[in-house]
Amino acid sequence: MRPRNLLRYAPHVDETEKSGLRERKKLATREALSAAALRLAMERGPDNVRVDDIAEAAGVSPRTYNNYFSSREQAIVAAVAAERALRVGAAVRARPDDEPLARAVVEAVVEQYSTVDEPGRAELALITSAPGLRAAFLDTVSAVEQPLAAAIAERAGRDERTAAVLAAAVAAAARVGAERWLRSWVTGNALLVVPGGSLPDLLREALLPLAPALDAPAR
Repeated sequence: MRPRNLLRYAPHVDETEKSGLRERKKLATREALSAAALRLAMERGPDNVRVDDIAEAAGVSPRTYNNYFSSREQAIVAAVAAERALRVGAAVRARPDDEPLARAVVEAVVEQYSTVDEPGRAELALITSAPGLRAAFLDTVSAVEQPLAAAIAERAGRDERTAAVLAAAVAAAARVGAERWLRSWVTGNALLVVPGGSLPDLLREALLPLAPALDAPAR
């Protein structure tokens, strides 16, 4: 007897469900890598962590690691930044419909860096211990630009170019606020980097000058 074609009898799997499963697996892998990177950096110091070490600790190959992060600094900071930038667009869309765009954007950005989500003392000490980690952290703040542009265009009816310009301005201002938060100062012969106040407060202060541009009527 010829074997039946089992594919004909396999249950139908919805393509959307398969795509969702793949995305969840990719997110889980990314989170495992960033968690492993942060743990190893806290244990050994960031300069003593290799990509191979991170991949091994997360149970994946170095090639898989390279599909998610281009440097160890990126992976270490990802665990602290918690992908806040990717959530900014959703946060803007979730603000009240009758709220001015400027307030919606400022509150959405600040919300993603609220006090309760700021890095802990140990994580902050790690971020500020190396220029590469500080730069990587600031890059995560600047990453609000792309998700924010789409949200501004959708919420305020701005054309794609205007939305992109406004989002770029917000990203630049947010980076200025974060840079002030990580402002360095010299004591004796040692360079010490200390938080220069509340990150949410400094972000709000940096973003407020953009209010007139954000609230200008759409053409």
